[in-house]
Amino acid sequence: MTASLLGLEKKSLREQAVTALRRAITSGELEPGRHLVETELSEMLGISRGTLREALRQLEQEGLASAGPRGRLSVRHLDEKEIRDIFSVRAALESLAARTLIDQPRRAKAVGELREALELMADAADRSLEDRIEADLDFHRLLCRLSGNETLLHQWQSLEGSIRMSIMFAGLERATSNMSVARHREIVDAIESGDAVTARETILSHMDAASENLVG
Repeated sequence: MTASLLGLEKKSLREQAVTALRRAITSGELEPGRHLVETELSEMLGISRGTLREALRQLEQEGLASAGPRGRLSVRHLDEKEIRDIFSVRAALESLAARTLIDQPRRAKAVGELREALELMADAADRSLEDRIEADLDFHRLLCRLSGNETLLHQWQSLEGSIRMSIMFAGLERATSNMSVARHREIVDAIESGDAVTARETILSHMDAASENLVG
């Protein structure tokens, strides 16, 4: 194991455990299908098994871990159909968010916030994989949040664990190519144009290309 699973501070242990385990799963350090053994992980993280169980329950709720026939948790394994399904639902949610934004009088302000998120993505390009993933997810989460539709945002957030699981499906090179700032800028430009049809088509194309890049 690498440093991400070695030792935690005593503050907010459950939250820190969730963060460390989430990072290890997303990076592939804890590979798909691997059993999450409580004794092993609690010792590595330096926390009680009770605290670890709380963290694992959250990971299961997020879709990063799944229970087997005997209730034993393992790192979730996605197949190609599941990844296509995830991106299809994302496309529906985010295209609705874009259309909602276009209809709002505060569209210009929202576009400005999205462009700031693009700058953060560009800044993260030379940093760690974790930073790049978070910047990418922050952009898409912001798009949904700016719609003002709390139900839409909640549904997107319920997919976030599955989205994280899909990122490394085909390896680092394909994962990072989906984080292109230029491709995300096309989404913002379409929203700024005020053309809801163009915005929808741009997001659908973005998601189709991203999923095919992972499973193709």
